[in-house]
Amino acid sequence: MKKHIYIYSPSSAVRDKASFKRGIARLKAMGHEVEVDEAALSSHQRFAGDDATRLAAIARAAASGADVALISRGGYGLTRILPGIDYKTVAKAIDKGTQFVGLSDFTAFQMALMAKTGASTWAGPALGEDFGVEGEPDDIMQACFDDMLSGQGEGTGWQLPKLSVTGLEQGRGQADLKINKATLWGGNLCLLASLVGTPYLPKVKGGVLFIEDVNEHPYRVERMLTQLLHAGVLAQQKAIVFAQFSNYKLVPHDKGFKLASVVQRLQSKVKARVLTGLPFGHVPTKVLLPVGASVSLLVEGRDAFLLWGHAH
Repeated sequence: MKKHIYIYSPSSAVRDKASFKRGIARLKAMGHEVEVDEAALSSHQRFAGDDATRLAAIARAAASGADVALISRGGYGLTRILPGIDYKTVAKAIDKGTQFVGLSDFTAFQMALMAKTGASTWAGPALGEDFGVEGEPDDIMQACFDDMLSGQGEGTGWQLPKLSVTGLEQGRGQADLKINKATLWGGNLCLLASLVGTPYLPKVKGGVLFIEDVNEHPYRVERMLTQLLHAGVLAQQKAIVFAQFSNYKLVPHDKGFKLASVVQRLQSKVKARVLTGLPFGHVPTKVLLPVGASVSLLVEGRDAFLLWGHAH
């Protein structure tokens, strides 16, 4: 299953050249044709080239005719160039079969594209962070990536942590849930909150919103969620799904305030069902999620399923 994969850098500069090279070697070893954008290793301040350079890289990715346009890494840089992206051209490339894949800072691109054109993309791996790791890349991530490449991926499932069923769902009737034909959207929480009040946050009603983040203490997670709450975004959703919130440290001052506290408070503030444990984020084991696609969300006991069939 040889595919043409285009590697480009729309956000932060690639500092870890070793993981970049390992990632390319891995993709080639999997049998793919890998094309590296001419500016993929450019550097300007903390960015992968100045704004014009990175906008040109996005344009080249859209014009590449590749099966997949895969970011080298996230970091920061996309929000500042959102006004300069030619969204119609990107959407046309997607219509012709190029799948845009990434996470983290890439959320800004995904949300803006969705707001401007309705086109869907994939929340998934980055080259260095996922394919360029020392040792072997995560099996589940690779299997999900292969499913996306082959067009065989029809959904994903995971087991809810006990707390989300026994502690947080009480008073909500049965824990089982069935939501059909809801738009899946979301990504990095920090990026979502930063787009509130701009033309780059999609207006999704009756959606399934998934969120993840890294290096963010639970109080900052709550503050960002509160911004989305006060902006009326959360009230429009049918479900809010917590993916992985990784690499933060609790401190003695918290006195028991933790991520579960954030989840519990959120559930008391919204009518939407709040679920946890989705395997996605800044972690090795990540599924691929079709952002902007119509999905079904099912919960049976502690088993949760996001299903999209071939709608993407």
